[in-house]
Amino acid sequence: MARPIKWRKIENIPTIPYFIPSETDVAEVPENILKLEELEAIRLKDLEGLEQGECAQKMEVSRPTFQRILLSAREKIADSLINGKTIHIEGGKFTRNICPVKCAECGKEWTESIENLEAIKSGAFTCSVCGSEKIICEPNCKQKLCRKNCRRHGRNID
Repeated sequence: MARPIKWRKIENIPTIPYFIPSETDVAEVPENILKLEELEAIRLKDLEGLEQGECAQKMEVSRPTFQRILLSAREKIADSLINGKTIHIEGGKFTRNICPVKCAECGKEWTESIENLEAIKSGAFTCSVCGSEKIICEPNCKQKLCRKNCRRHGRNID
């Protein structure tokens, strides 16, 4: 069984999702899709000038995973610049934050994307072991958004 893909933590979502070569008909230009985690890797490494270990730590991935993300991003950007392709920034397996959560029934612990809080609150999210909808934040969770929305901090998320 393949390992599940870890959420890649990003800090920056771009306001402009397209870059188009000038003096071309947009309908005819091929495009490269740059994932948001690839853009974040470029931002951290090339714009911020951080070391790869620091970048990987900020994105909460391993160093080899960060290297693969960075190489993929650079390849797409180089292809777009050299071959005159559009860059479309979208998608990927990313989160703005990651919270440690726990099943109140069976005790299973895992990390979950902050974006899944709505699913957890509505009961559409269940524990993969016992099927319980009683998911709570871990005591060491320090995320403001998470604290406002979980059972442990006074709000029922059934």
